[in-house]
Amino acid sequence: MNTTNSTEQVLSLAPRKVPRPQVRNMIAVASGKGGVGKTWFSITLAHAFSQAGLKTLLFDGDLGLANIDIQLGLMPVHDLGSVIAGKATLNQAVTHYDAGNFDIIAGRSGSGSLANIPLSRLQLINDDLRVLAGGYDRVIVDLGAGVEKPVRLFAGSAATLLIVCTDEPTALTDAYAFIKMMCMEQQKPNIRIVVNSANSAREGERTYTTLLKACQGFLRISPPLAGVIRRDTRVRDSIRNQTSILNRHPNTEAAEDVLSIALRLNKEQG
Repeated sequence: MNTTNSTEQVLSLAPRKVPRPQVRNMIAVASGKGGVGKTWFSITLAHAFSQAGLKTLLFDGDLGLANIDIQLGLMPVHDLGSVIAGKATLNQAVTHYDAGNFDIIAGRSGSGSLANIPLSRLQLINDDLRVLAGGYDRVIVDLGAGVEKPVRLFAGSAATLLIVCTDEPTALTDAYAFIKMMCMEQQKPNIRIVVNSANSAREGERTYTTLLKACQGFLRISPPLAGVIRRDTRVRDSIRNQTSILNRHPNTEAAEDVLSIALRLNKEQG
């Protein structure tokens, strides 16, 4: 894998490792690069946990391009924008998604203003989210793309990091960059790889192997494969219809693959 000098320069600015308490039931979903299906995967994973009988919260941490509420056709009374403006607490910003039987905290759709929130304010939201997590079995944080500090802040609270990538070279390079950043900030991050939009399970495993070799060669770590999600035209259909694929097309390959990932994660967490 080709890692550019510019990427290395950005990563060299990362702060040194510091101990951080992590929330055991919190899972952060990251990608490094946009357009790999991270938000769709986060929604489907939350629904899969809910179907397994787990009380689940999905937090839209993509502060620049929040769109979980759009993908689900929801119009929350309060969102993170309301919290920032002091009009609601984080708990009051929780919206229940009846069709999936899980809760969400939406960002402010169609506005990049949340991306400019002072880091101190984001830290307070992160602290509130950690407290709120105590009332749930699973909390999924859909992170924004990139390796900026707000992304790393929320990622640092999660006990499990799921890195979503595809076979595109830029997706692999950016996924590697995110993994490297988290390794610089955490002693032993619990990272798992999810390969999305693979033409087949075997091709997805090849994509994983490419990323794995880069991690082994440069970082001396071997993040395991959480699962491969096969390419499925019904994914786009469910997004267009603003609903979860587990409702609209529950027996398709992509839906079955996410259910398998959720089952595997549940076995690991007990």
